Amino acid sequence: MLLTDKVALVTGSTSGIGLAIARTLAAEGARVMLNGFGDKDEIDTLREEMTKLSGDLAGYSDADLSDREAIDAMIARCTDELGSPSILVNNAGIQHVAPVDDFPPEKWDAILAVNLSAVFHTSRLCIPSMRQKGWGRIINTASAHSLVASPNKAPYVAAKHGVAGFTKAVALETARDGITVNCISPGYVWTPLVEKQIPDTMKARNMTEEQVMNDVLLSAQPTKRFVEPVEVAALALFLCRPEAGSITGANLSMDGGWTAQ
Repeated sequence: MLLTDKVALVTGSTSGIGLAIARTLAAEGARVMLNGFGDKDEIDTLREEMTKLSGDLAGYSDADLSDREAIDAMIARCTDELGSPSILVNNAGIQHVAPVDDFPPEKWDAILAVNLSAVFHTSRLCIPSMRQKGWGRIINTASAHSLVASPNKAPYVAAKHGVAGFTKAVALETARDGITVNCISPGYVWTPLVEKQIPDTMKARNMTEEQVMNDVLLSAQPTKRFVEPVEVAALALFLCRPEAGSITGANLSMDGGWTAQ
């Protein structure tokens, strides 16, 4: 299998895009460290699934990615239990929808911490061992909002633009080390994160659920359908292949044509 003997740390991987990526990497033999929140029994089931898919060990960390010390502990735990990560997928994200003048400052701080600062902390901790091995893949889940903006999402848009810029800078720093650093920018993917923002958007825009789905979420995507998590996972896997070795510093859109307009 492609990723036998590789360790993949996937943040925000107990559901949605992260879980799809974790499954795809495990199916190619990677030892996967899951991260996220959820019911203990469900997470135990996911660990068992990853072990069966890869035929190797799987781990889990409940690290809160807004906490720098928790991130340090997660990387240390992954290294102790599975080995140092050769593949880092920064996927964890949170969202809140409100006009900027009504945006709770604590929500701003939380969104920037999880969606942007955590990408910095995990990357700085994983790159030294990747350099030692002469091989590494850092894949950051950005968003179409790394390229364009929507109203009532100022912190999220700011964070995702930051992820895109961070990706470019670190790609240049690691270009001769056998490490590639890229971000994938999906449009709207049907995940718990998207589902949870519908009520806030209904309130902020005085719309019905159906109007939010059709006139807000899918209005910008010419395909008029949600991106599937498995599509994002397939692109993440391709970035781990030898044939993708010259792709670094890229912001890869997967948005149904949203940013082509």
